[in-house]
Amino acid sequence: MARVRIRHLTRYDYRTPVGLTQHRLMVRPRDSHDLRLHDATLFVSPTPMNIRWAHDVFGNSVCLMDWAADTLTDHLEIVSKLDLTHYPAGPELPQATLDPGVEVFPFSYGAEEAPDLARLRERHLPDPYRRVDAWARRFLSQEEPTHTLPMLEAMTRAIRDEFTYESRDAEGTNTPIATLESGRGACRDFTLLMMEAVRSLGLAARFVTGYLYEANGQGAVGGGATHAWCAIYVPGAGWVEYDPTNGLVAGENLIRVGATRTPDQAVPVGGGYFGEADAFVGLTVDVTVHVGDDPPAVLEPAEEAPPLPDPDPEPEDVVEAPEQPAPP
Repeated sequence: MARVRIRHLTRYDYRTPVGLTQHRLMVRPRDSHDLRLHDATLFVSPTPMNIRWAHDVFGNSVCLMDWAADTLTDHLEIVSKLDLTHYPAGPELPQATLDPGVEVFPFSYGAEEAPDLARLRERHLPDPYRRVDAWARRFLSQEEPTHTLPMLEAMTRAIRDEFTYESRDAEGTNTPIATLESGRGACRDFTLLMMEAVRSLGLAARFVTGYLYEANGQGAVGGGATHAWCAIYVPGAGWVEYDPTNGLVAGENLIRVGATRTPDQAVPVGGGYFGEADAFVGLTVDVTVHVGDDPPAVLEPAEEAPPLPDPDPEPEDVVEAPEQPAPP
C-alpha cells in the first residue's frame, strides 16, 4: 500500500494569440479495489466555457473542454493533481488466483469470454516476415511445458534487459518491427512490442497509460512524465499488468489512469488551436510524484487558474496542436 500524490503539468505556448478547439483529457483514474482516489483537481488557464466528463468506449474517465469562440490566448496550461492510495496486487497474486486450466500455455479462452476479448487478441500491425512472431516464440519451451505466467514475466524482463530505453517527446509510437531493428525505444514502443508479441500467441492485450512511482528505493525509468505498460488477460488472474520498460509485474509501482486497445486511444491531452499555422512555440510536460503520508512541501505553482468542477463521483485555419505524447 502506498499513498501517492501526483502533479501533472501540461503547457502549450503560442507566438501570437490563438483560439482553442475542444480538448480531451485522460488524466483521472477510476476508483477501484487496487486504487482509492481521495481527491482529483484540475486547473486550466484560460478557463474553459464548458467542461464535460464522460466515459469512453473502454470505460475510462475523460474530460472534454470547450472555450468561447472569442477566447484568444498565448498559452494553454493544464494542471492535474491527484491524491490516492495504491494497493498493487504484487507478483504473487496472479499465481495464487490463476485458473488451473491455463497454468500451461497454450490454452483457450472460455466461450463466454472469447467474444469480448476478440479484438484485443487480433494483431493490429503488419508483420509480413513474421519477425514479431519469431521473437515471441523464443519464450516458449521446446522441451517441456511452457508455464503461462513465467513465460510472460520472461518476456517482460527480456525487453528491459535487451533493449535500450530512450525518452522521446515526438508524437507517435514506433512499430514493433522498428523497435526490434533498432533495439531501443520509449516505454510506449516497448509496450506495443509486447502487446503484439502476446497477441501473436493468441492472448488478449491492452495498452495502459498512467504514472510510475518509486518505492523502497527501487530505481525505475520513465518517471517525470506519463508512463505506459500493458495488461494481458489471463483467466482467473484477470488483467495482469506488465511493464516491459522496468520489468515490473502485476501493477507494482504503477498508477493506472486508462486502458485502451491501441496507444493512439490513450493520449493524456489532445486538442488543437485556430490561428496562424506557425503560432505554436513549444510544449512543456512535467510530472511530479510524491510517495508518503506527508504531503509534498511544494505542490502548487505560485498562481493558477481557479479549479474546474469535479465530475460526479459516479458518473481562421484550424491546426491540431501537438498532442502531449503518449507516455515516453
